[in-house]
Amino acid sequence: MRVVFSFRPALAPMLGVLLAFATLSAKANDGAAVFSDTSRIASIGGSITEIVYALGEEGRLVARDSTSSFPQAALKLPDVGYMRALSPEGVLSVNPSGILALHGSGPKEAVDVLKKSRVPFIEVPEHYSHEGILEKIRIVGKALGVDAKAEKLAAEMDARLKAAERQTASIKERKRILFVLSTQGGKVLAAGSDTAGDGIIKLAGAVNAVEGFSGYKQMSDEAIVTARPDVILTMRNAGPPISEDELFANPSIASTPAGTARKVISMDGGYLLGFGPRTAEAIHDLAVALYGNQITD
Repeated sequence: MRVVFSFRPALAPMLGVLLAFATLSAKANDGAAVFSDTSRIASIGGSITEIVYALGEEGRLVARDSTSSFPQAALKLPDVGYMRALSPEGVLSVNPSGILALHGSGPKEAVDVLKKSRVPFIEVPEHYSHEGILEKIRIVGKALGVDAKAEKLAAEMDARLKAAERQTASIKERKRILFVLSTQGGKVLAAGSDTAGDGIIKLAGAVNAVEGFSGYKQMSDEAIVTARPDVILTMRNAGPPISEDELFANPSIASTPAGTARKVISMDGGYLLGFGPRTAEAIHDLAVALYGNQITD
């Protein structure tokens, strides 16, 4: 998911028009925390859209990005494109009064143009942790002018996350997990530190089998064997599907404990890696898949 998108020539015709409006408004948009008009908000990022719905403020949404597929009602909103491949004209075509975007939205050139438009742009930080989820809720609530609702939701989420994390507190032998993002071209792209994959593994009481790098990177056969994963973790409905046969046909994976036992867990990508209102349930489900009846409710 650390895919870099290059600037597309198709954006060029719009640049002159959009930048013409930028001079007076750019500074006003930088560091904005609250929308002055919350009547038509474009939500970019699945977890952001989920939070808006969890706050009961979905009536303010005028559009969403393609990663915003939950709840089902969100699919009725106009789709402005994939959050990492946005076009300014696509986002601005819905005439938003504000743009609420998860950090990591892109490409950079498109986001820079959006930030310099007349439409206020608020970027929500992304930290793959318990506290990171609470921070997102508070920032979204503040942006929409519903701080009290956000504090209530954050408190509820905090309690649910703590309960989910307690379920693995007594586990003595922690499973080593290799999160595989893709196997395209026979190359294993795995999650290092500072990734959503790494974050959910730790919250579920397990250990990331990968060490020594951050982000998502291709692993050598030797590195995979050395990692000794007990379980391979993959995601569904997000990117090219990964089949079990494809995974275990890889000689390096086949030689690991996970390969010997053919142990793979696959979960919906938005649910597993969203770091939003459903993450406590995702932690529980992953922990149960890893540890079975060792999980304590």
